Amino acid sequence: MQLADFPAASSLVRLFFDRADALRDAPFLGRKHGGTWTTLSWAEAADRVCLLAQALRELDLATGDRVLIVAENRPEWCIADIAIMAAGLVTTPAYITNTAADHAHILADSGARAVIVSGGKLLAPLLQAMRETGVAQHLVVMDGDLPDATAQPFAVHRWADLVDPGAPEDGRAAHARTAAELRQSGVGRTDLACIIYTSGTGGVPRGVMLSHGAILANVAGAATALVGDYGWHTERFLSFLPLSHAYEHTAGQWLPVGLGAEIWYAESLEKLAGNMAEASPTLMVVVPRLFEVLRARIIKQVAGQGKLAQRLMDQALALGTRQAAGTYRLGDKLLDLALDRTLRPKIRARFGGRIKALVSGGAPLNPEVGRFFQSLGLPLLQGYGQTEAAPVISCNYPSAGIAMETVGPPLQGNEVRVAPDGELLVRGELVMNGYWNNPEETAKALIDGWLHTGDIGHFDHRGRIVITDRKKDLIVNDKGDNVAPQRVEGMLTLQPEIAQAMLYGDRRPYMVALLVPDAEWLTERGITEPEAIRSVLDVAVSRVNASLGVVERIRRFTLADAPFAIDNGELTPSMKIRRHMIRARYEDRLGALYRS
Repeated sequence: MQLADFPAASSLVRLFFDRADALRDAPFLGRKHGGTWTTLSWAEAADRVCLLAQALRELDLATGDRVLIVAENRPEWCIADIAIMAAGLVTTPAYITNTAADHAHILADSGARAVIVSGGKLLAPLLQAMRETGVAQHLVVMDGDLPDATAQPFAVHRWADLVDPGAPEDGRAAHARTAAELRQSGVGRTDLACIIYTSGTGGVPRGVMLSHGAILANVAGAATALVGDYGWHTERFLSFLPLSHAYEHTAGQWLPVGLGAEIWYAESLEKLAGNMAEASPTLMVVVPRLFEVLRARIIKQVAGQGKLAQRLMDQALALGTRQAAGTYRLGDKLLDLALDRTLRPKIRARFGGRIKALVSGGAPLNPEVGRFFQSLGLPLLQGYGQTEAAPVISCNYPSAGIAMETVGPPLQGNEVRVAPDGELLVRGELVMNGYWNNPEETAKALIDGWLHTGDIGHFDHRGRIVITDRKKDLIVNDKGDNVAPQRVEGMLTLQPEIAQAMLYGDRRPYMVALLVPDAEWLTERGITEPEAIRSVLDVAVSRVNASLGVVERIRRFTLADAPFAIDNGELTPSMKIRRHMIRARYEDRLGALYRS
């Protein structure tokens, strides 16, 4: 099978149908049910897409209407997304962690006329938002009990009733396919495919309008880079990042569709380790925070296996450092071969044993974390992007020369330049159509066809992008010196004593930090008293300060009351810290560090 002709694809739905026609009975979507992994074929998925698309049109939804999806990652999410587009409608994903107020904002702002939800505990906040806004006229529930339809100001439908193919001889699926293809004949690459609401590290989420062409351009660029370096066989993705995030939506769903790959869905973040070993994926998209957690876990497990295992890991990390620097010792080739036969297979086995590449995105990756996994035989590619760019702008891949301090060169078709103030500007088909119902913010972000990313960076000598910080996150002290907080925070969280950190010091004389201790590390060592905790954290901060410039050094720190989390609003679903929320909560405590 050949790589898809992405430039010729008129829509995402057309791309899917072409793949389904070619692959037919091959497995496509996998999930674990009742302790066993089962798969849905491309043909079966296509039938369900067409039937659901036709059912949505029969609910009196009109071309261009928005449909909300609120569900965990599962085969039905993918089917719903494609069916919405096949019906000529616009997918509007929402996070399963949203509160009723969050749902109400998206419903009211998007004007969504229908909602598809998995059911269970996700129903309560959604029903409240639907009743408050009165916008949506239909609710489709995938699983479990339906809410009392007589008590709702909207119609309630069961998923199974909408995708039931009936008797084979009645041809319902074929008829629905014909109708879907007729609708898609009028869809072009510039037409709206979805509205993805940014999770927001600050302020109210905005609806990013992404066209079919924007996502197709992303998929084409990523596929060209990956296939060129890794070849293309039967690929399997393991999906676990929220599909409501642009990163997973494009790289974890539409890229596999474009590659004709399988998508298996992890049961949960808690079961991810076991699912990786069972599913044996070849490709995964991951956020840096997970790599940090896995790194700490691997270090701990290897340390518990005795001196030989520890020595092998130390040698692997030392070799990785030399390889990154381009400096080699006599015997390094033999050491590399020995590690490939001893330590590395055991590490790779934890990821299923078939991983070609782990692609990191959604937030900056600390270079030391990246080199750790590379050294242990797990290819780690850091990418860069944002929702407004559908979302992938650049990515590391071997033929471009992987450098963990960079996020790689721009993908094929993406144009990137550096503004005089250091801001990265992006142009190409990948750029959003604008913000939904927000012309003022659109005008600020899109100027003369260039997307102003808000990220500060530059190109290295090989044309790879180096991100230094977010323009709005840069801390400017009272002397006018700029400090990039993400770099310092990354160094802090590499210390085993520190789980999370936020730097603070805008218009202040020096830097201070808010820290979340690593509770597991402390408990294992019997460190429970407040003064003892502060003492070990002080040592950790001093280690970091030794590698920082004078203006970056942390003079004082205080402790958070609880870990930064999605549930308390201090982390986005892609695990980036929400500075405005954390500052609002701890402003007095942080300010006191300058008064005592």
